Amino acid sequence: MNLPDFMSYSNKFTASDFIEKISKIAKRAGAKLVYAAFVLYYTLQSDKISIKDKAIIVGALGYLISPLDVIPDAIPIAGLGDDLAVLVYVLNKVWGNVSDDIKEKSKAKLSKWFDEDEIKEIDTLFDKE
Repeated sequence: MNLPDFMSYSNKFTASDFIEKISKIAKRAGAKLVYAAFVLYYTLQSDKISIKDKAIIVGALGYLISPLDVIPDAIPIAGLGDDLAVLVYVLNKVWGNVSDDIKEKSKAKLSKWFDEDEIKEIDTLFDKE
């Protein structure tokens, strides 16, 4: 899958739109996507991350909340696949700078929408499917 130029979506990102989108798609998107999104969201707020990394995070989160996708979100199963691909791509780039606190905080947020079995999916976040 070719990734879109997600930096063109950076102007779409706002914290309130992010929270609204996550709450609307959480169950349909799955624990992996929601976890990746929260890790990036909380990493964005960290002062231990470079401006360059913050820029690509904003682009990825902007892509997530934008109504314009390579594969529209309304398409069952595949619709959120491009969003997950973008988030995992960016998460791979910044993972070394993600603190354990951010990982735990993000995982804790999942309990709002997912049960323990679903939350275990995040252990395979970087696995190719």
